[in-house]
Amino acid sequence: MDENGGGFFAPYLALIAVLVPFSLVAIGGGPAIFAPLQHESVEVRHWLTAREFVELFAIARVAPGPGSMLSTLIGWKVAGWSGAVVATLAMFVPSSILCVGVARVWSRYRGRAWHHALEEGLAPIGTGLMFAGALAIFRLADAGPLAWGTAAVVAAMLTWRPKMHPFLLLGAGAALFAVISLFPA
Repeated sequence: MDENGGGFFAPYLALIAVLVPFSLVAIGGGPAIFAPLQHESVEVRHWLTAREFVELFAIARVAPGPGSMLSTLIGWKVAGWSGAVVATLAMFVPSSILCVGVARVWSRYRGRAWHHALEEGLAPIGTGLMFAGALAIFRLADAGPLAWGTAAVVAAMLTWRPKMHPFLLLGAGAALFAVISLFPA
């Protein structure tokens, strides 16, 4: 038993208990689970502070690979390298198995009315989950009006011109914040 009375496997089992369900409901990818992952890891389990979550989120976003690699970083914070491995497996293995199973059945029924309705119905759910994740990150980062406004302009630009390269907007946002930091209020 460890000093908390949970045993050696307690942090690993906790990571699995949190991440496997998120893996199975991540409609729209990793960003869809950022809000509940933040809630669970910061407010419920106290694995991270709000600031640490934002920092790990930033690292996960700039590192190559899927955005849900945030779970790997949380696992690393909770239980070191072995926690990172457990968290990664808990996040990716269940959803991968589910995807393979659903894909086999899914293509069999392509063209049916219920198939199309289900696809159309899942799109706004995924979008809403990603939006909730973005809101959670903005709240944790204590973003001010300029950050919210910049995000709204970027969202509008990408809606208007979806093929616009995101690096253009990223560069414009960085330039805006650099200029503003030169002239503090």
